[in-house]
Amino acid sequence: MIKVYGTSLSGNCHKVRMVLEALHLPYTWTEIDSSKGETRTPEFLARNPNGKVPVVELEPGVYLPESNAIICYLADASPLMPSDRLLRARVLSWLFFEQYSHEPYIAVARFLCRFHADPPSQRALLESKMPGGYRALEVLEKALADAPFLVGGRYTLADIALYAYTHVADEGGFDLARFPAIRSWLSRVAAQPGYVPMVAP
Repeated sequence: MIKVYGTSLSGNCHKVRMVLEALHLPYTWTEIDSSKGETRTPEFLARNPNGKVPVVELEPGVYLPESNAIICYLADASPLMPSDRLLRARVLSWLFFEQYSHEPYIAVARFLCRFHADPPSQRALLESKMPGGYRALEVLEKALADAPFLVGGRYTLADIALYAYTHVADEGGFDLARFPAIRSWLSRVAAQPGYVPMVAP
C-alpha cells in the first residue's frame, strides 16, 4: 500500500493522485498543511529533507519526493509512459517544461491569488508572473492545435503533469478563453477513465 503525504489543492500533489487513480493503484492519503508548519516537523523532514509535498512512502521507510519523479515511478511500464524510446523522451521533455517553464509562473500566480495571506501586497510579483505563464500556455496551445494529447496522440504522463496546474490557471488570473485547443484538451483529460477532480480535503 503506497502512502501519500500531500496537499489536495496542490497541483503537484494532484498529479500523483491522478496517476494512482488512473492506474487503480491502492494508496492512503495523509493531508499535509504547510501553512501550519506540517512540512517542517522532524517527522516530515525525515521523509523529505527539502520539506515539500508530495512525498510517497513506497514501502516502510522508503520515501520518494518530487511530483514528476513520483509519477514516473508509478507509471513505469504502464500505458501512461510510452515504451518507445523517443516518445518516452518526449514525455520527459514535457515534464521538464512543466517544472521549469510552466509551474513557476502559473502555479505561483495561483498561490499568490488564492492562498497567500495578503494577496494585494503581492500584486507586483503576480504581474511579473503573467508573461511567463502566457508564454507557457501559448506553447501548449500550439502543441494541442492539431493533436488530441501532447505525445503520440494518446493520454500520457505529459498530459497529467500539464493538466494539474493548467486546469486551475484561471485561479491565478490567466484567461483560458484565449486558448480553445487547451480548453478542449482539458475536457478530454477530464473524460479519461479513472479521472479524479481536484477537491478540497
